[in-house]
Amino acid sequence: MSEKTSGPTPTAPSSADDQPLERALSNRHIQLMAIGGAIGTGLFMGSGKTISVAGPSVIFVYMIIGFMLFFVMRAMGELLLSNLAYKNFSDFAGDLLGPWASFFTGWTYWFCWIVTGIADVVAIAHYVAFWWPNLPLWIPAVACILILLGLNLPTVRAFGETEFWFALIKIVAILALIVTGLVMIIVGFETDGARASFSNLWDNGGMFPTGFMGFVAGFQIAVFAFVGIELVGTAAAETKDPEKNLPRAVNSIPVRVLLFYVGALIILMAVRPWSDYSADESPFVGMFALAGLVGAAGVVNFVVLTSATSSANSGIYSTSRMVYGLAREGDAPNGFGRLSSRRVPKNALVFSCMFLLAGVALLYAEGSVAEAFTLVTTISALCFMFVWSIILISYIVFRRRRPQLHAASSFKMPGGAFMPYVVLAFFGFIIWALTTQPDTLMALAFTPGWFLVLAIGYLVLRRNTQHGILRAEHAAKVAAEHAERRAHLRG
Repeated sequence: MSEKTSGPTPTAPSSADDQPLERALSNRHIQLMAIGGAIGTGLFMGSGKTISVAGPSVIFVYMIIGFMLFFVMRAMGELLLSNLAYKNFSDFAGDLLGPWASFFTGWTYWFCWIVTGIADVVAIAHYVAFWWPNLPLWIPAVACILILLGLNLPTVRAFGETEFWFALIKIVAILALIVTGLVMIIVGFETDGARASFSNLWDNGGMFPTGFMGFVAGFQIAVFAFVGIELVGTAAAETKDPEKNLPRAVNSIPVRVLLFYVGALIILMAVRPWSDYSADESPFVGMFALAGLVGAAGVVNFVVLTSATSSANSGIYSTSRMVYGLAREGDAPNGFGRLSSRRVPKNALVFSCMFLLAGVALLYAEGSVAEAFTLVTTISALCFMFVWSIILISYIVFRRRRPQLHAASSFKMPGGAFMPYVVLAFFGFIIWALTTQPDTLMALAFTPGWFLVLAIGYLVLRRNTQHGILRAEHAAKVAAEHAERRAHLRG
């Protein structure tokens, strides 16, 4: 798409529906949202599987994935700050790569979070059953959706506060595990003849006890734990002082990965040999139980419950903002582009919540349907990688097409000339890793079906005259912001 836009700039409508989103998310909201996005439920419940598959080498798996995704976030940050008219990464994808990129990125991201949210609703119902086993599963599932809708409808600040406290619970739980484990190591705690020591990391078959393919298998599991790390990018239009707060959130990613993922895993495998962990149980439960914490399973269940609720909360928020942005550009029904009197996209919120109700049906699904759902969630994770790739490709085009804006950026991506290609090659490696297991290979085979559906939808949409008008208006607004930025630089 060219930077120059011919014709007069359309006059912005003055109705309440066309007021911009409110910049009400403060630095602490954005910081904790970024942490919440980086720490998924997979760390609490899924780390047992990654440890059992890859052994201590899983430490390097998380470090490598975190390192690579840091550059995705830096590319996203530089692009969002290059033009404050961008509401999210779907906007700059459409501006730099063409309207098709905005359509594909926006709806793919929506699909990713809807499927993830459905999985979270199913998980939440089962976590509540830990305390009330006789309660019908549909009750906590529906209650969760209604509560999250109620929290998100009032103001965006309500969402920010909710995410702040959910993320804080995760942080406290992980720090408690690290401190507890360090004490056990210092005092030489023994269990089943094994002594807690950092030497457990290399004394039980070395750092790569399951070989190279075990190391590769760790990637195909661990990469799914990082979905949502780009969440702050969907909040760009509602962030106070984005030129200061977004860089802070993005730059803290390496510290988060090292402390919360790598630090926790090192402690877990130092207290007990990696071979003692099972794919079917949470390592956090085992750690606190060994330490003699009364009700360890209940405490961890509460943490995981809040983690899953946080994920569903993020899903409702991000999908509603993405659909709102798509509607403003003509890529979704006009009704989803309207804001409430408190400048919240209420129609888009309700639309996303309706799809989360599908989780209630899955609570009573037979085994074959459950297996199909596992396949779909894997496809969703693959689609997240598509979104990350679009961010990188957009950045490559940005550097070539708008060198003046790149040169003036105060938040340049490190190694921007070559790191996007390195990270894209890494994603290629992940896709190869997914071909090594039958279930993930099947997901790879089905994934093109989603993009085929999108392609048909986009071709139909392009025939709509109104779509072309809205697209032209949006392009004019973005071009006007580019002109203002260039004038500011010249001044």
